[in-house]
Amino acid sequence: MSLKIWLDGELVDKSEAKISVYDHGLLYGDGIFEGIRVYNGRIFERDAHLRRLFDSARGIRLDIPYTLEQLIAACEETVRINKFIDCYIRLLVTRGKGNLGLNPFTCKPSVCIIADSISLYPQEMYEKGLSIITATVTRVHPNALSPRIKSLNYLNNILAKIEAIDAGVPEAIMLNQNGAVAECTGDNIFMVRDGQVLTPQTSDGILEGITRGVVLCLCQRMGIPSAEKTLQRHDLYIADEVFLTGSAAEVIAVTHIDNRAIGLGRVGPVTRKLIDAFHRYVREN
Repeated sequence: MSLKIWLDGELVDKSEAKISVYDHGLLYGDGIFEGIRVYNGRIFERDAHLRRLFDSARGIRLDIPYTLEQLIAACEETVRINKFIDCYIRLLVTRGKGNLGLNPFTCKPSVCIIADSISLYPQEMYEKGLSIITATVTRVHPNALSPRIKSLNYLNNILAKIEAIDAGVPEAIMLNQNGAVAECTGDNIFMVRDGQVLTPQTSDGILEGITRGVVLCLCQRMGIPSAEKTLQRHDLYIADEVFLTGSAAEVIAVTHIDNRAIGLGRVGPVTRKLIDAFHRYVREN
């Protein structure tokens, strides 16, 4: 059965889901998106994702042509029509079809919802952990484009991802304009030191990850000390454990950074507890 894509209010076959070559999302990366997990038929952290979508839209003065309730119903309909129980939703809002000029206010916004499967890393990496590098590409300056806006323009991340691929690893850490740790190309980053879980602050130039927020809540629930703190690359090198979080990646350990073993070079006990707690949480909520 061909996947059905929700496109501007209609469900169409995947092969027929098309946008104009004059869409400013294609021409200029002008738009926003959310990546959302579905577990047991339930949209995980639905309200948090949709709130971030509308916040991103306000940040770039993009008027979403549907209400919150309409988008929720559309996401649920797309999952249901494709008969998914567990899947990944990609919800996109483009500036829409316009002309070849930069003026965004000549465009009519377009909304697309895709429900499909996703596997960001091979299963063996979840069991053994990731080896990653630090990219030379700097995270975009917040005054140029706030990383809190989940924009369709991912070229900054992609250039760092290319560095990772060239180095033979699946992910790369991005530093901000001050040389502090920001995030990875598609994930937020955490470290564990002396039993405390630490992660960069939003002011360090990161996306406010939904899974990141869940993990911080799990730390509080489990009595694991945690804090948001500006981190240097050296802090990661001397950490007892490092792990990444993201809607697509979920929670995954990092065992090596820039050819340095993190801790004992294997999945650490705090990371393991949080991975297990996260998987329990997604099935319960």
